[in-house]
Amino acid sequence: MSGRAVAATACFALLDTTSQYVGGVVPVMMAVWLRFVVQTGMTAAMLYPSQGRSLFITKAPGWQLLRGALMVSSGTLAYMALQHVPVGEFTAILMLVPLAITVLAAPLLRERVSALTWVLVAGGFIGALIVIRPKTADFAGGLHGAMFLPLVLVFINALFQIVTSKMVKTEDPGTMHFYTGLTGLVFGTIALPWSWAPMATWQLWALVGLMGVFGSLGHYLMIQAYHRAPASRITPYMYAQIAFATLGGWVVFGHAPDGWTVLGVALIALCGGLGVRVR
Repeated sequence: MSGRAVAATACFALLDTTSQYVGGVVPVMMAVWLRFVVQTGMTAAMLYPSQGRSLFITKAPGWQLLRGALMVSSGTLAYMALQHVPVGEFTAILMLVPLAITVLAAPLLRERVSALTWVLVAGGFIGALIVIRPKTADFAGGLHGAMFLPLVLVFINALFQIVTSKMVKTEDPGTMHFYTGLTGLVFGTIALPWSWAPMATWQLWALVGLMGVFGSLGHYLMIQAYHRAPASRITPYMYAQIAFATLGGWVVFGHAPDGWTVLGVALIALCGGLGVRVR
């Protein structure tokens, strides 16, 4: 279980680093479309030989559509945000997802949220603001709303995780993964006429293809992890993604976190980790 979760975080870090590298060159929806082309094709090629037609049988088509739509929204916003926020800081902010799940559990699942949990949520949010502070504007030449896209993404990913944890009780992991990719492929195809642009080199095609590989493997491994253990046991391993993403940002882009960023990341990790234990 832990090996799958850590491997998934490495895939996600590679996906985000690659997305930042090709950002600004490949249009958003074109990149999203190509990613889900690869994911759908990979899933069918890997799982159909062993599962056959059962791969396409689902008991919850509505939930599959919702999960796929959330994934498309997540992928689109992530690609947009990574054009303005360094990958290490971006990943650190996304580690607020466990706290966001707790916040959303109150209205959606009617779970009681303790006062301590709300304090931890506030602490994690402060950590995110430290990471996003105006210094980040130097990365793109100006501070604007895109800097706060990761915070929107946090709640979309939290909803995605809540839906996933509900579906794994009745749905096959491979079927979930296939329909998520298929939903993204459909949405991306609809938007493709307005987003298609020729790519000058085969290297760009290869990099966007790798985005699909990393995203597909990462989400499949994470579904497998959720299928074998509760979220409370998996979440602590997710913080490994901060280390992987920071390493990728340093190696590829030369982005080294400063003291304030380290403080913000530490506050997010502390509050998120304690939030999992409290919950």
